[in-house]
Amino acid sequence: MDFNVKRLAADAGTFLSRAVQFTEEKLGQAEKTELDAHLENLLIRAESTKLWAERIMKQTEVLLQPNPNVRLEEFLYEKLEKKVPTRLNNHELLGQSMIESGNEFGPGAAYGNALIKCGETEKQIGGAERELIQSAAINFLTPFRNFLEGDFKTILKERKLLQVKRLDLDAAKTRLKKARMTDARAAAEQELRMTQSEFDRQAEITRLLLEGVSSTHAHHLRCLNDFVEAQTTYYAQCYQYMVDLQKQLGSFPSSFSNNNQSPLSGAASISVPTIPVSASLPSPSAGRSSSATSGGFSELRSSSGSRKARVLYDYDAASSSELSLLADEVITVSSVPGMDSDWLMGERGNQKGKVPITYLELLN
Repeated sequence: MDFNVKRLAADAGTFLSRAVQFTEEKLGQAEKTELDAHLENLLIRAESTKLWAERIMKQTEVLLQPNPNVRLEEFLYEKLEKKVPTRLNNHELLGQSMIESGNEFGPGAAYGNALIKCGETEKQIGGAERELIQSAAINFLTPFRNFLEGDFKTILKERKLLQVKRLDLDAAKTRLKKARMTDARAAAEQELRMTQSEFDRQAEITRLLLEGVSSTHAHHLRCLNDFVEAQTTYYAQCYQYMVDLQKQLGSFPSSFSNNNQSPLSGAASISVPTIPVSASLPSPSAGRSSSATSGGFSELRSSSGSRKARVLYDYDAASSSELSLLADEVITVSSVPGMDSDWLMGERGNQKGKVPITYLELLN
């Protein structure tokens, strides 16, 4: 019992000593031990990393799920450790409405059939969006959240303890200055050596943790690459889905009777251009380039022979029937009866597959 009382009294005395030291520092009545410049810079970098990790994570969540009510619901389910109910996203809802309306108008009608095809494409885009969100959550958001809720909280804990050790050190320095008796000075000097040792040890622990932020940056860089790769895949899929849909819709009659024409419609015909993803990368199924319409390709398609061709741009095969290409490589191309006029059969060693002619330049 006496031991506990003494311990409580000692703790109360220590707490009071820290409070007095802190107050006097704020009033400018006591000296304060400053951290070395390297440790201060590490603390600033850690704070900056935490700040920007929070902002990036928040904005990424807004990008992936613009609806704040849905984000709040998902957050509550996560805290309750319950599975979030599966719901259709906006693309899937649009696709479902288009398919239902297309069936209502009749799949045999041009408009009904077009609605169904558009609806199926929207649902494909919705599925790709779902994959993007899942990939981003696992490979991008989770590592950022783990840093904020794990590593940075540990840094905060050790930094707070460092502050406590600094107050103890400065309080010991103050007591040594005020000590007049020999015994009191000896006790104060011993206390100063002990507090200095504890402060140095805690400063080293904090420094090691703060230097680990460099590893965090390297990890977040890998996560950023994964996020960009997931976005690249998503946008490439969406582009390919829309290109395929555009080709399907192109097979429908180009004009329909319309009783509600705009007054301007009789004056001039308006064409809607196809917007490419990149000015330097043509679409495999976009309008045929000048080289595609030249005599060389026409002659090759009308013959059973083969030609050498130089690849103009990199091309990633969209299916197992296609051949991936690298810019500036030379391959052998030939025409196959029944193949779409925008494609040729390409060969590279033992590899063989369809290649888009807009990516090729025939060699003499």
